[in-house]
Amino acid sequence: MNLTISGHHLEVTPALREYVLTKLERVTRHFDQVVDVTVLLTVEKLKEKERRQKAEVTLHVKGRDIFVEQSAEDLYAAIDQLMDKLDRQVVRHKDRLQDHHHVSPKRADVNVI
Repeated sequence: MNLTISGHHLEVTPALREYVLTKLERVTRHFDQVVDVTVLLTVEKLKEKERRQKAEVTLHVKGRDIFVEQSAEDLYAAIDQLMDKLDRQVVRHKDRLQDHHHVSPKRADVNVI
């Protein structure tokens, strides 16, 4: 699994990197066929003097790219909510990959008179 963690208007500290890694373990525990993960952490300064923290993740799995983004006032809260969303989408993707159709017994050829 290739992992890229980058920051926009933000320096990615070792504590942030470790926090993201521990949260990603939950996703990889549910679905281990992850090819590539790109995490972007952003701080946006708005005019209302409110600082909005945004976290985005792009997860590349076989056959599909999953993109999730989440904003909050606290970056750690945004990462928590982001990983919850990502976990739900990964479990849903895994569920779609599994074949839930039961093979019905073949019908016997009956001669109609």
